[in-house]
Amino acid sequence: MYLIVVVLVYLFFAWKFVDWKRWKDYYPTVQFYMISNFLYNFLFYNHTLWAYRAVTFDWLNHTLIEITFTLIIIPIVVMIYLRYFPEKSLKKKIFYIVVWIAYFSVLEYLFSKKGLFVYDNGWNFWWSVLFNLIMFTMLRMHYKKPGIALLVSIPIIAILLWFFHPHFTDLK
Repeated sequence: MYLIVVVLVYLFFAWKFVDWKRWKDYYPTVQFYMISNFLYNFLFYNHTLWAYRAVTFDWLNHTLIEITFTLIIIPIVVMIYLRYFPEKSLKKKIFYIVVWIAYFSVLEYLFSKKGLFVYDNGWNFWWSVLFNLIMFTMLRMHYKKPGIALLVSIPIIAILLWFFHPHFTDLK
């Protein structure tokens, strides 16, 4: 039930806030986020750091919720985020990123309190806040300079693997 409500809310956001005339401008960054998200789910499939849980339907598992999130919610979020990103003032840029970090973090916190979002394998809410900071910074970087964003992503992925993936624990 929650998934349907969330999807409907984001479809409303898409209708109200997405500039559909510019979707092609945002498409590479939408792909960057989607591919990164699918990559996380592939690499950590048997060792999730966080996962979605459905409390109403047994068949609605993390994978189905994640696919819905990746194919519907991510494109909407990225297009809204990039559309309204301030161009001039550094203070406004920082404030804008902080608002999005807070928004994502509060949503995650509320979902975790309902049992719809769970942490595992050393991950916790504060790691998610840090991740949101990195994610929203990287989305903007990718939109402006995709090559640099891809290069910066490599060490971030390596660090996440080193800290949280079981095959890399022997390297610590």
